[in-house]
Amino acid sequence: MPVIWRGGDVIVVDKPSGMASEPGKGQRDNTMMNALFAEFGNLLQNMGEKRDFGLLHRLDRETSGLLIVALRARAYDALRRQFEERSVVKRYWAIVSGRPPKAQGVIRKPIAEVVDEKKQKKAVISGAGKPSATAYRVLSSRGGASLVECRIGSGRLHQIRVHMAAVGCPVLGDGFYAPPEIKRMAARLALHAHLLAFVEPESGERVVVGSPFPADLRPALVGRRMPVPGEGSGARGTAQGGGSGNQRAEPDVGWSEQNDDESGDPGAA
Repeated sequence: MPVIWRGGDVIVVDKPSGMASEPGKGQRDNTMMNALFAEFGNLLQNMGEKRDFGLLHRLDRETSGLLIVALRARAYDALRRQFEERSVVKRYWAIVSGRPPKAQGVIRKPIAEVVDEKKQKKAVISGAGKPSATAYRVLSSRGGASLVECRIGSGRLHQIRVHMAAVGCPVLGDGFYAPPEIKRMAARLALHAHLLAFVEPESGERVVVGSPFPADLRPALVGRRMPVPGEGSGARGTAQGGGSGNQRAEPDVGWSEQNDDESGDPGAA
């Protein structure tokens, strides 16, 4: 399991697509947390179930990218407060069908969880759901698809996926919210959590950690002659701030928006 940054009692992990974040119904082994227990078992076990064994937030099985894990209770509690205060920055790249209605905007639609006929949890847009907001900006569009960058404060179940589908731009490779022809347009779900920014509890230093664009999603852009983030001029570094890991140029965190109706729920995107 690639730990790409460590500072004090905090690590940032780059989870691959196809791996569950933690054990759950139907899968007890071969999860990200299983892999981390092999290396940090004593520390994580001491955190206990009350603190989710250090896991601060989650990603869907098919979503790749960055996750924060605390190794001691004090660090976990401090980071949990940051999530609740919505001060943790989470950025995603998504390749979607078509082009969103605006070059930049915020999708504000309440999300509820339901169980479908196959007894799988699914997200739906519903007035009975929780307030949810996904900010996005279009980075490029070509060949019937767009690369968008999304930012969320909350993490409702499948939030980015259901919000982009709701505006007519489902994520390529999505077997839940996209029709079959769009599911087949990428090798897997074209969603990657590429940037995290937070304050490291021990040092008080702001940390920005970035993950490169996934190789298995690259053909979906190159085949449409769309630029791949981080390639060519302006390639971005992977981490900035105290701790171990590559210390290069800070990824761009200048883009900002207000998601005033969000909570700090740590669910999966």
